[in-house]
Amino acid sequence: MPHPTSAQIGSRIEELYGAALTDLEAHAQDQPPGMLAALLGSHDRLAFAEQSITFYRERLERLVHPERQIGAFEVSHIFDCARRLAEAVAVRDTQAATTQAVLQSLGRTDAPASPTASTPCAVPAPPVPTVSAAPSR
Repeated sequence: MPHPTSAQIGSRIEELYGAALTDLEAHAQDQPPGMLAALLGSHDRLAFAEQSITFYRERLERLVHPERQIGAFEVSHIFDCARRLAEAVAVRDTQAATTQAVLQSLGRTDAPASPTASTPCAVPAPPVPTVSAAPSR
């Protein structure tokens, strides 16, 4: 199963809320924390993880370039870079799976129809007192 990327998740958030991510981020800043803020935070962490993957992959490629000599000093940098790359991949995979699961559980609903003047509102009937068959004293 391919992992969703931050762009795909960003598109899904925009589709769900009916606005661009930049507009949603501005709106979320003025609101108390809620689902939108959580989704935008997950999207930001996912995008950062993807940027980290790109950075550490390119750094690792430079460190192990065939024309470069690898000594004891470089080995520690290679291990550190590989570890950080693995961490970024784990964060990306976890954030993507979690955010995708949340987004799949949410759906855009139609706005509720407002009652019109031609449709009478149902008014509950007043309670009817019960009459006992037993004689009263």
